[in-house]
Formats: sequence, structure tokens, C-alpha cells
Amino acid sequence: MSAERSDPPPLGAGQQSTSPELETPHHTGARVLVWVLLLAVFLFAFYWVVYGKHGSQNAAPPRRGAAGGTVPITTATAQKGDIGVYLDEIGTVTPVYTDSITSQVNGLVIAVHFKEGQYVKKGDPLIDIDPRPYQATLTQAQGILERDQNILAQAQMDVERYRDAWSRKAIAKQILDDQEKLVLQDQGTVKNDQGTVQYDEVQLAYCHITAPIPGRVGLRLVDPGNVVQSDGSVTLVVITQVNPTTIVFTVPEDSLEQVVTGFHKKKKLVVDAFDRAALKKIAVGTLETLDNQIDTTTGTVKGRALFDNKNGALFPNQFVNIRLQVDLLQGVTLIPSSALQHNGQTAFVYVIQNNSALMRTVQAGVTDRGMTQVDGIIPGDVVANSSFDKLQDKSTVSIAKTPPPPSTTGSSAP
Repeated sequence: MSAERSDPPPLGAGQQSTSPELETPHHTGARVLVWVLLLAVFLFAFYWVVYGKHGSQNAAPPRRGAAGGTVPITTATAQKGDIGVYLDEIGTVTPVYTDSITSQVNGLVIAVHFKEGQYVKKGDPLIDIDPRPYQATLTQAQGILERDQNILAQAQMDVERYRDAWSRKAIAKQILDDQEKLVLQDQGTVKNDQGTVQYDEVQLAYCHITAPIPGRVGLRLVDPGNVVQSDGSVTLVVITQVNPTTIVFTVPEDSLEQVVTGFHKKKKLVVDAFDRAALKKIAVGTLETLDNQIDTTTGTVKGRALFDNKNGALFPNQFVNIRLQVDLLQGVTLIPSSALQHNGQTAFVYVIQNNSALMRTVQAGVTDRGMTQVDGIIPGDVVANSSFDKLQDKSTVSIAKTPPPPSTTGSSAP
């Protein structure tokens, strides 16, 4: 008996097949389309947030004056005047003379006549060394000299007697000749004695040390009672001449032609000495000379400037900033350095004409004390001196007496 095949019951309206074999290509394509639409919506939302809302806030505001707005500015007038050409270098205060005094004799220090930091004149007493041994040696030498001088005088008298006797044929010529040579020997002895006396006098003078130059003494290095030697191993006192004084500085090889040309033209180039911050002028001097050769290791040549230093503002071995004036430009156009603007390697200014700012390219030259020499404008031209962040070529401007406050970041143009 064969069994009958029964078909599965049909699906109702609210039932779905859960078997994977029953999915069709139509259902798969619909699912992909949904995901593509969701991704497009997400990308659009991301672009709007980053480049729409925030991008508009970070965008730089348009510059004033470009769309007809009036820019308040302050101005400066180009002037005709003179300006110096300077070289800025670093120098060292170097005294004209510095003496480190040592003892020339052996002995005991019996007196120190100076005070530390005292200004002394040439010949002022400094230190005394016990002179008694040298005085005794000098006395002995003087005694020997006197004895030999008398021996010489006696020999000279004998020569005169022998000459008289020889003229009368009373003695042989050999006796007279011997006596004359004896006189010459005695003369040599006397000369040797004189040298000994002079040497002992010098040694005695070394016991009384005086200032060889005018200047300022340093700290005391020996005291009374110290024993000093003549080998020069111990410095007794150091004297430094501070008035006048010099400053030694270096000039780059590339600037040497300027200095030499100015030196030959004026003979005396002005040198200003400033403090280490280059803010305060200490002294004014003149260039005395340049060294006779260039240092090949540094590519510089040394120069020496002389300063009278009457107020003692320059101290030995002090480091200072040097401004050497190598030339003076006369009758040139000058503007405040703050009015000069740069665009890369190009310098320009805004010339004010009929309440309009006109960009004018210029050639900038020497700068000194806040003023710059320029070519491209003439004396009398009025140039802008503020509000450069708002200015463009042909911007409309209004002249204010005081500079307007700087604009804040992110502010919008009116």
C-alpha cells in the first residue's frame, strides 16, 4: 500500500519564511541601496559641520578698505636730512699701559706707600725694600774707586817726572814707556770701579719702587715684612692707566673697505661705546688705527679706538658694544622705520594723497635711531604709519592724531 504525498500548507498573510533558501536577488539589492543612502546622508552631514558651519567661523574677515570702508590711520612726513652709516661690533676696553711691577732685588719689604685703588702719578712712591745691604755694597765700591783713582794719579805724576828725565837723557826710553803703560792700566782699573759703583747705585735705587706710569693701582699683593726675590715670580702691584684708555674691537673683512675709505677721508672716525645691552651710551672716542693684517681664522681685522675716559666710565677688560661711523649720508630722504613695510624682499610704503593710501615701492637704505633712508619718495610726502593690517592699495583713509587700537582676531569687517 503506497503512501500519499502531502504538500505543505500555504503561508499565511502574517508569516514569513525564515529559510535562507527562500531569499531572492530582489531583497539583497534593496538592502545595499539602503546602506548607500545612509552613507550619503552621513557624508553630507559631516561636510556641512566641518566646511559649512565651522569653516565660516574660521575664515579670515575681509580687510577693511578693500570694499570702500574708511581706515583710520596716523601719518608721518618724509624729511630731508643727514644719517650716519655705522658698523656695530663688540669690543674690549684695553688700557694704553698696564704695568705688573716685580722686585729687581732680593730683600725685606719695609713699607707700602699706596692704598688699594688709589690713583697715582708717575714717580709716586709705592714700596720700599730694606736698602741697607745695598748701601753697604755701594760704600765698598766707592772706597775701591777712590783708592784706584789715587793710584792712577800717582802713576800720572811719575810719567811726568820720567818724561822730564828722559828729555835730559837721565833715563832710558824703556823706563818711560813702561810707566806710560802702567798709567793706562790704572785708568782701566778706575773705569771698572766706576762701573761697579754705578751698578750698586742702581741696585740701591731698586729698593725704592716708584710708579712708572700714571694710573690706578690694584689690590695690595705684598705687606711689610714679606721677603721678595729678584726672579720676578711675585707681582708686587699692578698699575693700569685708565685716562686715556682704548677699546680694541674687530672689523669683518667684508666691511674693511668701508672703514679704510672713511678713515682716509676723515682721518678720525667717530666711535660710540654702549653698554652690554646696547642701550646706554658710555663714551665717545675716535678710531686710532687698524691692525696690519687680517686674522685668517676669523676673517676679521682688529681696530683700536681712543677714549679720554675722564669720568672713568670705561673699566679695563670691560666688554662693550661699539658703533663705528664709517660715513655720513647728507641730504637724503628719511622716514620713520615703522612706516616701512616689506613684502618678501620688496619694501614699500603707503603714500597718502586725497585721503587715499597709494602703495609705493621704495629702496630702503641705512637705518639709525628709528629713521630709515629711502629712495622712491621725496621729502614732503605723507606716508601711513599705522593700521597696516587694514590697508590695501587705494584704500580710503582718515587721519587720526593717535593710532587706532589694533583689531582683535576673529572680528568681522563692517
